[in-house]
Amino acid sequence: MPLALYALTAGAFGIGVTEFVIMGLLIEVSGDLGVSIPAAGLLISGYALGVVLGAPILTALTSRWPRKNVLLALMLIFTIGNAAAAVAPDYWTLMAARILTAFAHGTFFGVGSVVATSLVAPNRKASAIAIMFTGLTVATILGVPFGTWLGQMFGWRSTFWAVTFVGLVALAVIWAFVPRNKAVAAQGSFRDDLKVFRRPQVLLGLLTTVLGYAGVFAVFTYIAPILTSLSGFSEAAVSPLMLLFGAGLMIGNLLGGRLADRRLTPALLGSLIALTVVLGLMSFAIHDRIAAAAFVFLLGMSAFATVPPLQMWVLEKAEGAGQSLASSFNIAAFNLGNAGGAWLGGVVIDHGPGLGSVTWAAALVTLSGLIVALLALRLDAAKRLAVCPAE
Repeated sequence: MPLALYALTAGAFGIGVTEFVIMGLLIEVSGDLGVSIPAAGLLISGYALGVVLGAPILTALTSRWPRKNVLLALMLIFTIGNAAAAVAPDYWTLMAARILTAFAHGTFFGVGSVVATSLVAPNRKASAIAIMFTGLTVATILGVPFGTWLGQMFGWRSTFWAVTFVGLVALAVIWAFVPRNKAVAAQGSFRDDLKVFRRPQVLLGLLTTVLGYAGVFAVFTYIAPILTSLSGFSEAAVSPLMLLFGAGLMIGNLLGGRLADRRLTPALLGSLIALTVVLGLMSFAIHDRIAAAAFVFLLGMSAFATVPPLQMWVLEKAEGAGQSLASSFNIAAFNLGNAGGAWLGGVVIDHGPGLGSVTWAAALVTLSGLIVALLALRLDAAKRLAVCPAE
């Protein structure tokens, strides 16, 4: 894999730390800024909203720029946003800084996916996407725990200064290693780009992403109370168990990329089936400590095994004009699924069967994503038959 791909991985690492580290610093932020912990928790929701809104807006504004320039501009926004968060004098300034930082998230991964696939041979495209997303998994395993420790020891602002430094490093390596001739500007007009959403397979691919990841985050958002209340772990054991989850993310991500390079359709369906099965069986496993620990790992592995196939599917169906836009929208779809899954889990806990049924609800949502994927594949096959009846 070329060095330019690892430059994209560095950017993904910084973005991953920024997105998730706030979860471990809610107490410090709420105490310092004089707000409640639930109010501090809205900084997570604000970031997710920024990703969903920022992906189409920034992709539209930069659609005719050379893609290397887009990546550099996005990392600059990311760096400025984290610096603004580090010096934020009050809660609303911090919220604004978080949303500004989030604007770079969707477009970076969307455009970065297009650039990553242009850097490698056709039979390595999904693996290239997986390598870029490895930055996100490393952020989960190492970056977030370190950032949480740093914020607890030296104040939450020190974490944002550290991430600002990561942004500067990522900016430098992208400038140094991403070649301009492999990151050319898109051709045509933004109106041409929007035509990509006339393709049912693209829209169904986006819906598959939303539903698949809603299942993941319905469980992951409430994994701490599940492990302590149902599995019998102590609160101190949750952090080591999250390392298992992060290890599963990394293995699943790379495995999903390799399988998608071999055969995209079986990889897409197989990963969604595996995720559905893991979520369903987890309903039984969470009542035994050893089984629960094993399924935390399997949840991480099956969750991220879906990422390269889902991203590659949307990129393939959006081939040509609008590829960057569709790719960015798919990143927004992941985050929309995250927010929807957290909401669904909360509804099941507060108004439904309760905490023990969250995994069942999650499995049903992911199963609906699998059904949508099957519908997309059926439409794709019908389209190929219409073009070439001999098939």
